[in-house]
Amino acid sequence: MESSSAASDYPAAAWVNTDMLLGRFDGQSRVLLRALMAGASGANTALTVFRRQQRANPETSLTHFIQTLCSDEVASPEAEALTLSVKPLVCLFPPLFKQNLLTFLYLVYSAVPVPTVILLLKCLSQDSNPTPWVRALSRQLERKLEMNHEDPLYSEQCGEKLKKLLERLGGFCETGGWADCFNSQTEESGTRAGPDLSEPGTQRKRRASFDHVDADSKETVQESKRMKMDMHVDAEEEQVRMETQGGTESAAKTLADGLRDGLPEHIRGSVLHMKELLDSQAEWDQSSTDVFKVLNECDPSQVEMLCEMLNFPNLPEHTLPKLCNGILSLSPDLSYGAAASLIRSILLEKVSTLSEPASRCLATSVTSLCSRYPRPICHAVIEPVLEDRNIGPPQTELLNRLIESCLDFHYRLLVLQKTFRIPWSEAVLSVIHSLLDSKLVLNEEVFTQFTEQLLSQGPHFTKSVKFAKMMLTVLTKYSSHVTAAQKRSLTSCLNLNETFLKKSLQAALKRIPDT
Repeated sequence: MESSSAASDYPAAAWVNTDMLLGRFDGQSRVLLRALMAGASGANTALTVFRRQQRANPETSLTHFIQTLCSDEVASPEAEALTLSVKPLVCLFPPLFKQNLLTFLYLVYSAVPVPTVILLLKCLSQDSNPTPWVRALSRQLERKLEMNHEDPLYSEQCGEKLKKLLERLGGFCETGGWADCFNSQTEESGTRAGPDLSEPGTQRKRRASFDHVDADSKETVQESKRMKMDMHVDAEEEQVRMETQGGTESAAKTLADGLRDGLPEHIRGSVLHMKELLDSQAEWDQSSTDVFKVLNECDPSQVEMLCEMLNFPNLPEHTLPKLCNGILSLSPDLSYGAAASLIRSILLEKVSTLSEPASRCLATSVTSLCSRYPRPICHAVIEPVLEDRNIGPPQTELLNRLIESCLDFHYRLLVLQKTFRIPWSEAVLSVIHSLLDSKLVLNEEVFTQFTEQLLSQGPHFTKSVKFAKMMLTVLTKYSSHVTAAQKRSLTSCLNLNETFLKKSLQAALKRIPDT
């Protein structure tokens, strides 16, 4: 039962646009919210964001964030409803967000006052259609807070399927393994028809049959895992496995799943070696970097699978330089598709969630990959960051560094043209100003498009000093591009300006001859 499919199984009539929901939160909380909505890895992403926020401000608290989630909000009526309803804000988010939120709180519950967590759980209990994931994670969090020790994590329907599955597993349901997990919660498991195990003869027979289980419980667990990997599980069994998991999948399990499907055998061995290298604190030698040569044999989909198995988005920043050196040592270079998939996985999340200037490790990694793979990084990192409405000074500082030191004329022009298709903000203005200062050579068509964007966006920035400075750069460095018609249009635009640079702008425009 994949999270995405789970979301589609439940009605979405009561949900509203998530961009509208984001407007209820302050800037720091919005970064955390976007992390929680970042797919299946949202909980780990949010944990990274929260820790960075705590490092920047030790007084950071989740209380206000959760209280906002618990505030009442008017929900859209469902198909059969005649009136609007009021629900806690958290109930209007998609199921995957709620799943990530509960997993995240399970990881940081000690940093949140217990009454605040209880309030959130009560609000989530008002959800009319909770997914099995949300229901199980809520109960697990209640157990963590010692609120509920009786209700099982799984549903009654799931319990029935589990009993059938245990019966199909044969002898392993008698001792150890899953049987022990459910004996305390399912009365039937203790009263099943069968021989009386209290009889000495039965006990001797049982010990003889399962001597290796009693001798070493760890060996039993490993054998059970091997059996499950070799079995062909149908859709019901897979649903039971996912529903009873009750938390986020570990990196080791993700790696095992990936190694089992979709990658050739020789690539599987390299993936295991890469994981050992990334987990190791030792210095890398030539043989360490050689292991990355297998990337040249992967297509983009295999690269994405490899990145997911190795959990690249959550890789500690201090390991990035070594990883990037391994990638840069490849010859020939990676294909565009493979490089874009790899760069997106390694860098995008780290750059887009920056709340302070990039660390030396991250900045070095971004610039080194940008110098070698400028086009992939433009599409995989720079464009998504520019499109993000939460782009701020840490992101613009890093993008401006790339513009000045890594991108040649062609790619700087590509980035400028990208800004024609997105709403401008103070942060985007900073990037545009940096591009114009790099002395771009603009043809007539591109300059006309840029001028149209200036006239369109100008009324929104009448008090913006950044916008005024950018306009001054246009009127001085690119005056030869301005036509008579554009000059008249720009005159109307400048008349709206309310900054101290207004007279300088008007004087610079007057110096441009009418041609």
